[in-house]
Amino acid sequence: MLTLAHVSDIHIDDSPRSVERTRAVMRHLDGLPGPLDAVIVTGDIADHGTVEEYEIARQALTSRHPTVICPGNHDSRAAFRKVLLDQDGDDPVNQVLRLDGLVVALCDSSVPGRHDGLLTEETLAWLDGVLAESPDVPALVGMHHPAVPLGIPYVDDIRLREPERLEAVLSRHPQVVAVLAGHAHTPASTWFAGRPLLVAPGVINTLLLPTETAERRSFDLSLPPQIALHVLDGDRLTTHVRPIL
Repeated sequence: MLTLAHVSDIHIDDSPRSVERTRAVMRHLDGLPGPLDAVIVTGDIADHGTVEEYEIARQALTSRHPTVICPGNHDSRAAFRKVLLDQDGDDPVNQVLRLDGLVVALCDSSVPGRHDGLLTEETLAWLDGVLAESPDVPALVGMHHPAVPLGIPYVDDIRLREPERLEAVLSRHPQVVAVLAGHAHTPASTWFAGRPLLVAPGVINTLLLPTETAERRSFDLSLPPQIALHVLDGDRLTTHVRPIL
C-alpha cells in the first residue's frame, strides 16, 4: 500500500501568507507519524513566475519525502527550471517519479502567456513513452489543468484544451489508475477517460462554487490550506482531504 500527498496551488508571492501556508503544509507532512511515499505538487508554484518566488518556493517545499512538481498557468518554465531543477531552457517541464510499485508522470499543461492549458505533442509523446516503459506497473498521470468541466465557470473556461488527445494516450495504457490535477483551488472528483479525475484543493485559498457565491470568481480566504492524501492499495485508489490547521 502506498500513500501520496497531493498539494497544489501554493502561489508563492512576496506576502508572508503564501509562504506560511505552504510551510504549514510541509511541516504537517514531514511530521506525519506513519509512512508517506511521495509528495505530488500540481502547479501554480509561483504567483508571478519570478526567480525570487521560486527561490522562496524551493525552500518552502523542502521535504524529507520524494517530491515531484509540475508547472501551472501562473508559472514560468524558464525560471521554474532554473531554480527548482537547476536546468536551462523553456521547453515543457515533464517529470516522472518511479516508486516501488507505482509510476507518477506529471505533464506540463501550461501555455506561456495563457491561463488555459494544453499538452503539446512533445509532452504527449513523452507521456506515451514513460507509460510504455512500465506497462505492468500502476501509474498516476497528473498535470495542472483539469481535463473536464467541474461546474465552476471561471475554472471551466480555462481548463485543459483538446483533452481528447490525452484520452487517446491513456486508452493505450490500462495501468493508469487515475488522473490528478490542480488549478481549481477546491477538492473535486469526477471521471475522465474511464478513470477517476482527482483535483487537489488549494493551499493558498479555496474557490467557491456558484451555489456558494453570486460572484463569478470568489475565493474564501478564511478557510485553512488543504491537501489530498491518495492511498493506493493494489489498483484501488482512495482519496482523503485534510485541512491543515
